Amino acid sequence: MTRPRHFLDLAENEPAVLRRLIDTALALKADPASLDDPAPLAGRTLAMIFEKPSTRTRVSFEVGMRSLGGDVIVLSPNDMQIGRGETIEDTARVLSRYVDAIMIRTFEADTLAALAEHATVPVINGLTGRSHPCQLMADVMTFEEHRGPIEDRVIAWSGDGNNVACSWIEAAAAFNFELRLACPPVLAPPAAIIERAERIGGRIALTEDPCEAVRGADCVVTDTWVSMGDDAEDHRHNVLAPYQVDERLMSRAKPDAIFMHCLPAHRGEEVTAGVIDGPQSVVWDEAENRLHAQKAILLWCLE
Repeated sequence: MTRPRHFLDLAENEPAVLRRLIDTALALKADPASLDDPAPLAGRTLAMIFEKPSTRTRVSFEVGMRSLGGDVIVLSPNDMQIGRGETIEDTARVLSRYVDAIMIRTFEADTLAALAEHATVPVINGLTGRSHPCQLMADVMTFEEHRGPIEDRVIAWSGDGNNVACSWIEAAAAFNFELRLACPPVLAPPAAIIERAERIGGRIALTEDPCEAVRGADCVVTDTWVSMGDDAEDHRHNVLAPYQVDERLMSRAKPDAIFMHCLPAHRGEEVTAGVIDGPQSVVWDEAENRLHAQKAILLWCLE
């Protein structure tokens, strides 16, 4: 049996494939009618499993699938026997008999891996505690929309070395840009992810100093300090306070640098209102581009 075309992590796909997906997403946004078939996914159904609630992931995938002519089923653990002890492996086998693809937004990367291993239809990573590849496809798309090719540019991250930061690391290797990460040591990204990216040519610099990371950057990125499932105690905020992206930090980047945040945002914590609502912010385009990037992913998985 041919292995389904999963979209699990950026590092599992060839750079040429990821490049093709970005180009497709940009083309779809420029002209939604550019497809030869206006409903290429007619008769196809996407099951979406949400262990973690979402605004952008749910709406963008649902609208994207429907705009391509397909249908969607939304599931939470409370809707399924998985919430009553059925294994993810059995869930994968059963859903594969009903639907054409599965998107999952889950806490554990192992859950995603088990689903993909036992599904006979494509599985898409809508987010895990380890990575967020769909977000990064939208982020790369957004950068190129505003500043041209991302290759050889400098991207700076300030904050928690979380799942989005990990996908930025994988993106740096895939799209050949320099990534500088400023993270407190206790919240640094896993060393293994950085090492794997560097082995295939990724230019990754890890520092404790956000000013060092941001100096001369083309884009500054951050994320919420507390995600669902994280420890929300005050000490986490205290550790991350020096990494807030404010106007002073943005001034150390290039004058035309853009600011990105995958949302939801907490003004006054990881970013000031003056930055996220200011002229350098492209967060609303970034949010919209989840739709276009995921349409490209759906087409690729199901073509």
